[in-house]
Amino acid sequence: MLDNPPLTNLQTRDIESLLHPYTPIHQLKSTGTVVMGRGKGVYVYDTQGRGYIEGMSGLWCAGLGFGDEEMIEAAIEQMRTLPYYHIFGAKSSEPAIELAEKLKEIAPVPISKVFFTSSGSEANDTQVKLAWYMNNAMGRPNKKKIISRIKAYHGVTVMAASLTGLPSNHNGWDLPVDRVLHTDCPHHYRFGIEGESEAEFTARMAKSLRDLIEREGPDTIAAMIAEPVMGAGGVVIPPKGYYEAIQAVLAEHDIMLIADEVITGFGRTGNWWGSQTLNMRPKTISAAKQLTSAYAPLGAVMVPEDVYQAYVDHSATLGTFAHGFTYGGHPLSCALGVKAIEIYQRRDIIGHVRRLMPVFERRMKKIGEHPLVGEARYCGLVGAAELVADKASKRSFDPRNGVGPKASKLIEENGAILRALGDTIAICPPMIISEAELNELFDRFETGLDQAEAWVSTGALRAA
Repeated sequence: MLDNPPLTNLQTRDIESLLHPYTPIHQLKSTGTVVMGRGKGVYVYDTQGRGYIEGMSGLWCAGLGFGDEEMIEAAIEQMRTLPYYHIFGAKSSEPAIELAEKLKEIAPVPISKVFFTSSGSEANDTQVKLAWYMNNAMGRPNKKKIISRIKAYHGVTVMAASLTGLPSNHNGWDLPVDRVLHTDCPHHYRFGIEGESEAEFTARMAKSLRDLIEREGPDTIAAMIAEPVMGAGGVVIPPKGYYEAIQAVLAEHDIMLIADEVITGFGRTGNWWGSQTLNMRPKTISAAKQLTSAYAPLGAVMVPEDVYQAYVDHSATLGTFAHGFTYGGHPLSCALGVKAIEIYQRRDIIGHVRRLMPVFERRMKKIGEHPLVGEARYCGLVGAAELVADKASKRSFDPRNGVGPKASKLIEENGAILRALGDTIAICPPMIISEAELNELFDRFETGLDQAEAWVSTGALRAA
């Protein structure tokens, strides 16, 4: 088979018309694109008729898979009833009200109000604006800096991309902006000192955070934002006790914790929220992705009563609460959010995830034994395999070799879509996946890794 067969008409039209995100766009005319035509269950099919197990739930989001008839019917009903309205100027719609009530009901911490956005990026961007607004209301105009972490991913708007701690999101974009600080990444495998236990590593992470806060001045720092499990940064799962340690430091310095639950919310980790799985006690929460199982765009910011009252006080001073999005609280998206949560509850999706977790763990541990893999990490039904040139020393491949993208492509050619995050291969299947389908997904994953190992060996890519 040719590496780069002639482009189809659809591929040519695609390349002539679309600007593709997170893509080496300089290569597209030679590599082409994969144009998807339909999806059902955990499978998607391209316009050439090839089928794939969608092992990333799209972009960590299609928890109910593709073509769920209940979701489709809910969308049709809402489109016929009220296809659009807004919640500006004291207007509202029943789906927005009902979804806000459901989110308050299942929230991991007490929540008073929900603010809707169109995406996770907008939700995290809004978190920063709301933190600034709250501190202005409380007479603390200098308490504005936000702490994030190296390798964090919080989105792509100007502020959310600044919170993100990945070089590719900053290089060439004039980012990060001011008022954003980055503390250490809590990845023991990659950043632990030789001989350092996880408990010692956690203590060092907490000390590093404390040093940063004291160096900057706690009176200048409003919040820290953290994903329970760091997603696009490589599915980094902090050591046990990490959040308890950093939360003690934050509480000591009156700095609130924002949980970015965009990937980890709605059952992905075996609980409703990653915060519950990782023992986080956030003040506010961002959600998106599986909120609607990606059947329509929607994000949410969830805040407690004392924070909301600060907004009320400032609105009284300024005359209004001047923030919002045209599609925030969109009735179609909110109706789908209501239906998704109803399905998660009625079908016991969280129970299903928990039943699959031992299978996922067993197969991930086997992936970790592969000669290409330095570490396999997992939490619930999300995981990653970090590819290394040398398992003993944890030495990475030269990034110019593109080992991760090549492995991802080989896995795709075996009928499974995973995602290369540099030289880390992420896996995040729809939560509805059956045990047989999950095993088939891992079989295809392993076959692709075997082919990648042969390619690495043939090309002598392990040379230091």
